[in-house]
Amino acid sequence: MRYRSDLERAKGRSRRSRFVFLVILFTGVLVALAFWRVGPAPELGIELDVPGIGPATTVAGAAREPQRGLSSLRLELVQGNRSWVLGEEEHDPRPFWAFWGEMTEQSRLETVVRGAELEGLEEGEVIVRLIAGRAPTWFRRPAPHAVEERVEARLRPPSLDLGPTPVRVRQGGSGVVSYRVGETAVESGVRAGDAFFPGYPVPGGGPRDRFAIFAVPYDDPSDATLRLSVRDALGNELESRFITSFTPKPLKSSQIRLNDSFLDKVVGEITSRTPGLSAAGGPLDVYLRINGELRRANAADLVELAGRSTSEMLWSEPFQQQPNSQLMDDFAARRSYMYDGKQVDTQDHLGFDLASVRRAPVAASNRGRVVLAGYFGIYGNTVVLDHGYGLQTLYAHLSAIEVQEGAMVERGQSLGRSGETGLAGGDHLHFSILVGGRPVDPLEWFDGNWIETRLVEAVPSLPYDG
Repeated sequence: MRYRSDLERAKGRSRRSRFVFLVILFTGVLVALAFWRVGPAPELGIELDVPGIGPATTVAGAAREPQRGLSSLRLELVQGNRSWVLGEEEHDPRPFWAFWGEMTEQSRLETVVRGAELEGLEEGEVIVRLIAGRAPTWFRRPAPHAVEERVEARLRPPSLDLGPTPVRVRQGGSGVVSYRVGETAVESGVRAGDAFFPGYPVPGGGPRDRFAIFAVPYDDPSDATLRLSVRDALGNELESRFITSFTPKPLKSSQIRLNDSFLDKVVGEITSRTPGLSAAGGPLDVYLRINGELRRANAADLVELAGRSTSEMLWSEPFQQQPNSQLMDDFAARRSYMYDGKQVDTQDHLGFDLASVRRAPVAASNRGRVVLAGYFGIYGNTVVLDHGYGLQTLYAHLSAIEVQEGAMVERGQSLGRSGETGLAGGDHLHFSILVGGRPVDPLEWFDGNWIETRLVEAVPSLPYDG
């Protein structure tokens, strides 16, 4: 019995020793964690959508800490002894003794900074700073981790000085303006409603001299939407009225009578040659989609094509109308489409319809480079020539194309043969002059005097021979 009591006492002492040991070990581990397991420095990054603080700069700061999580995050702007808090937040990090559980591993602060609305902000260098708090322990509160980016605050747009040549335009026509921009300008040109016509450096001019060729809206009887614009890299923009005189030119009107044989012809041809175009519905339904949706899609493609226009003048003589051709339909005619005695559609015809004989040779109106040669929606077989500085010509409804994309062609060179592909009701040439992808009245570009008094007077260094 006594032996058993001694054994039990020994076992009890052993259990107490193990318990004490575990307590000491646990306490030691806890103290070690409390001393050493502070949160590591988070991964930080700053993003700006433009390279500085301007009228509306999106500033974002992102942070990530996957071990104990974030405790705080602050995004601020600093200039001299001033600072502006752009955003801040607090988080509960994971306790120092825990290796699992809830925490905020990553976060992002984003705001739009409007420089002009920050009281006391001046133009010049400014610091964007992102500060993240590190998870503390009982014994240690580590310093927060920060990154910063030095950028420029710019609150004023570039300067814009109009050239001495008067800018006289008429509705549906073209215009040319010369001007000088400030040294911070990265983009300039003419705005006309939702259209933008970029400015180009003046050949042989100063580093800030620019000119723009622009289309005057054919459907607006005023110059209310026309503005000369300049912008810097931060989004500071200045717009100015610049038109000296404006002549309205009301739209003409005409009627197109549709019949079943015409619908069958054009619907079958265009749907078979236009991938992605739905052929669902009757011939009239499909025709109306072609005349509306496909027409608008083709117009957008022409604007995109103009964006790749070369920054040089490829021609030196006036543009010419097709030899021996008769004008069948004028520029900017509002057409009413009639079927079974009812009006079913309205669209605007923005070019010249020219006719001579069937399969007549189609001559290049001026020297240029072929940028499109193929089947093109409502226009059927089409050639587009680029003449530089956003100026292009379009030749549509061809029965045959005789040039390839990328080729240089001379004034008067044959591009193909007239025909009735696309939405053509008979053999003819649809001819358009495009500025920035927008159709303009061709008569001005046929007129050498107009070119002299509008283009050459504004930009005398252009290589025009007259």
